[in-house]
Amino acid sequence: MLALSQDAFDQDMEGGWRALANRAGCIPVAADLIRDYRETKQLTASILYWHEGQLRASLGATEHAIQLFGKSRHPKDDPFGWNLYVDATIAFLRKDKPALLNAREALARLPRPPDFDPRDAQGNAIEVSWPPNLHVVDGLIKCFEREYKDTYRGCRKWA
Repeated sequence: MLALSQDAFDQDMEGGWRALANRAGCIPVAADLIRDYRETKQLTASILYWHEGQLRASLGATEHAIQLFGKSRHPKDDPFGWNLYVDATIAFLRKDKPALLNAREALARLPRPPDFDPRDAQGNAIEVSWPPNLHVVDGLIKCFEREYKDTYRGCRKWA
C-alpha cells in the first residue's frame, strides 16, 4: 500500500486504504495506514488528514479527529467552502450546535464561482450541487444527537 501513488492510495473508492477500512474490524488499521502513508511519503495533503480524521472520529477518538480535521484546512483562498465544512464537522464532534448551524449558514451563502465547471476524469461535465458538502452538513444537523460513525454512515441518506 505504501508504494501506491497518492491518487491510487486515497482516491480509489474500492482500493487503497478504503479496501482495508471496509473489512470488518480494520478501521483502526486503516487509520494507522493513512498516517503511515502520509509520514513515509512526507505528505501534507489536506485530504489525507481529513480521511484519517474521519476514521478516527468513527472510532470515537474525537480529540485526535478534531486535530486531524484542523490540519486539513486550506490555508489560502477557499472558494468552495472546504474550511466551513471542516468547521461544521468539528462543531458536530464538539456537540456545539450553534457553531454547527453558523458554519452551515455560511456555507449555504457561499457564492458559486463563475468558473465552477466540474468534470469527470474523461473531461465530461458532471452535475455537482452547490455548495459542495452542504448536504453532508445538513446530515450532521439532522443526526446531531448521534455519534459520528452513525451519523456519517447510518443516519443519513447522502453520499
